[in-house]
Amino acid sequence: MRLLWKLVILLPLINSSAGDGLLSRPIFTQEPHDVIFPLDLSKSEVILNCAANGYPSPHYRWKQNGTDIDFTMSYHYRLDGGSLAINSPHTDQDIGMYQCLATNLLGTILSRKAKLQFAYIEDFETKTRSTVSVREGQGVVLLCGPPPHFGAPPEWEQKIQNTHLSIYDNLLWECKASGKPNPWYTWLKNGERLNPEERIQIENGTLIITMLNVSDSGVYQCAAENKYQIIYANAELRVLASAPDFSKSPVKKKSFVQVGGDIVIGCKPNAFPRAAISWKRGTETLRQSKRIFLLEDGSLKIYNITRSDAGSYTCIATNQFGTAKNTGSLIVKERTVITVPPSKMDVTVGESIVLPCQVSHDPSIEVVFVWFFNGDVIDLKKGVAHFERIGGESVGDLMIRNIQLHHSGKYLCTVQTTLESLSAVADIIVRGPPGPPEDVQVEDISSTTSQLSWRAGPDNNSPIQIFTIQTRTPFSVGWQAVATVPEILNGKTYNATVVGLSPWVEYEFRVVAGNSIGIGEPSEPSELLRTKASVPVVAPVNIHGGGGSRSELVITWESIPEELQNGEGFGYIIMFRPVGSTTWSKEKVSSVESSRFVYRNESIIPLSPFEVKVGVYNNEGEGSLSTVTIVYSGEDEPQLAPRGTSLQSFSASEMEVSWNAIAWNRNTGRVLGYEVLYWTDDSKESMIGKIRVSGNVTTKNITGLKANTIYFASVRAYNTAGTGPSSPPVNVTTKKSPPSQPPANIAWKLTNSKLCLNWEHVKTMENESEVLGYKILYRQNRQSKTHILETNNTSAELLVPFEEDYLIEIRTVSDGGDGSSSEEIRIPKMSSLSSRGIQFLEPSTHFLSIVIVIFHCFAIQPLI
Repeated sequence: MRLLWKLVILLPLINSSAGDGLLSRPIFTQEPHDVIFPLDLSKSEVILNCAANGYPSPHYRWKQNGTDIDFTMSYHYRLDGGSLAINSPHTDQDIGMYQCLATNLLGTILSRKAKLQFAYIEDFETKTRSTVSVREGQGVVLLCGPPPHFGAPPEWEQKIQNTHLSIYDNLLWECKASGKPNPWYTWLKNGERLNPEERIQIENGTLIITMLNVSDSGVYQCAAENKYQIIYANAELRVLASAPDFSKSPVKKKSFVQVGGDIVIGCKPNAFPRAAISWKRGTETLRQSKRIFLLEDGSLKIYNITRSDAGSYTCIATNQFGTAKNTGSLIVKERTVITVPPSKMDVTVGESIVLPCQVSHDPSIEVVFVWFFNGDVIDLKKGVAHFERIGGESVGDLMIRNIQLHHSGKYLCTVQTTLESLSAVADIIVRGPPGPPEDVQVEDISSTTSQLSWRAGPDNNSPIQIFTIQTRTPFSVGWQAVATVPEILNGKTYNATVVGLSPWVEYEFRVVAGNSIGIGEPSEPSELLRTKASVPVVAPVNIHGGGGSRSELVITWESIPEELQNGEGFGYIIMFRPVGSTTWSKEKVSSVESSRFVYRNESIIPLSPFEVKVGVYNNEGEGSLSTVTIVYSGEDEPQLAPRGTSLQSFSASEMEVSWNAIAWNRNTGRVLGYEVLYWTDDSKESMIGKIRVSGNVTTKNITGLKANTIYFASVRAYNTAGTGPSSPPVNVTTKKSPPSQPPANIAWKLTNSKLCLNWEHVKTMENESEVLGYKILYRQNRQSKTHILETNNTSAELLVPFEEDYLIEIRTVSDGGDGSSSEEIRIPKMSSLSSRGIQFLEPSTHFLSIVIVIFHCFAIQPLI
């Protein structure tokens, strides 16, 4: 709730300040510092400073020891700008840590902590001291307990550090401390006060000792003292004197350099005082020349190395305490040379290129290739997209796959060895289709035209050759190119007139640029603008009509889509007249979605021809009319019922209705077809089936019926006005259901290519049709075509190929239709039976309905 309350207050401030300047968070220009406040009567107020910039201007709060100061509860504290003023401060109440907080709309900042302390000294205690007795001539100490007070003891700002120097060097030490009052300094060596001498200078916190000798070694102390405390800083001075020694910093055992290069061989023995240095190559003493230099620190530098410079080099170091030597070897290698550097290339976006970088080098030196692109390392180990290193040890070629526009730039191949680093650079220019044009502006839009202007986008290193303008409307499928004036927009054209627009349609425009590489990305779409309205010019098409009731003229057409209506107030003009008349009747339909008009007049003669035209209009005026179409007026329903209606049942589920065609004329009503109605006498089933046939068809098969059920049917004619009277109903009873039991106990015998089949006669139930015969359905195993053999017997004979398996089913035939089929029997091919021998299965009452046995073929009368 508190956050919501703050937002209610801050939102008006945000709105009011948005137009005045840029918002900025608070930034301190002044933060509070530690304060030591003397408690005397001349001052009665402490000021802790705080100020900050920001927009809006910040407001301030203060914390004491982490707790907010409540300025409303006490006059002891007050704000002076951002500073905190403490009136009549108290040592016990106001001492502590203070922080300033500055807040505006963008946030709060917290200052550093400032410590408030008080400097004071109170009166001596008034309590009487006890008497001190002492003998004459003896010393005495009278203690003086100071009154309660506050001051600042010394604190180190700069301490001395342990130092190792050579004999005859000079020492400079400086220490510095702060305190109130300011401290004074003394120096001690090994616990004894150090006084100035000929070589020793002491000034405040500075100690200088010149021409050091070994006896100057020791532990030194700098003491800083004021009336409150004394503090010490300790450090050891060690003065060294020794002969040269290479044990800790020997000459490098092996130094490598390439022919033509430079080398520095270091020589830095430990020696106190510093040693004098000389060099030998083998047994020959080296002297300075144009190529050989002895550096100030004792190192040996050789320029423009040759093969003859290889060998051992000895550094000789000498001081008054002795001499030392140390030897190292110089090994000279052949130079590394970039033999095939990368070269400037001009490529097309999407190509793959190879930048060569090949070298010759000393076989004993390892070569590392590193590629840079516009100054940044290409980290090939991380699998950077597009980049791949190819080649062997001396080949560092860089492959760039599917190069993109942003890959244009400088490519640097660096060849790094332990001795040197070489590089070669090449510029790659990637050319691509232009970038999207910019700042598309639409001006002077009319009903069919508009003026466009734009700015070219980046050409992507290939000059722009052509611009294309595209449009999109709520009715178009995506963006489509449009005609312009001028017709061709070359790469220097930045404005054009778009023509061929549809009136009163909202358009968006965009521009696409092309160059020799291809077509680039389109510009951002322009704002959505609507063309001006105009008279509609597209007339309706597909004028039809007819039908309807008596005394009606029904006219239909294909409605005009919205994008062709050309303005508001769109509607249709209907013009019609009887054929042969000279006077047109005119009606208007104001609904833009209408596609049908009905004219009613009792004087209209049924099926009279009319000439019809349909036009369009909107608020701008009337537009085009369609061509004339002949449409007939409505007609009466048929007046006659069909005669000679009859019913015939074909099976348990099918019957046929037949009737005589009606000889009609204009007075009896036109007949377009017939409608068959059928139903049962079962009162529980009130639904009536209804089927239509068109033209002069006078029979209709009806399927999907119930078995052994009485069905009624009647027929009536129909036309566009409706249906006529029904014929008297007729009825028929559908056949009983076909046998439900399949043929059983099927046996077969295969001799050569003759197959003999035998099965038991199927007995039907009382509610099933009698068996009239049987159908044998057979097909080859590899074929889908099924053959049918019908018979009145319970046996049959088939001729089958020698090398084919056969699949056979047997089903019953009855007035109610075909009955259930037996299970499918597979008859193996003769070669299969011959290879494994013939097996006999004796029939048994325990077998399934299909029993396979070998029997003598009976005489068969197949029905073919």
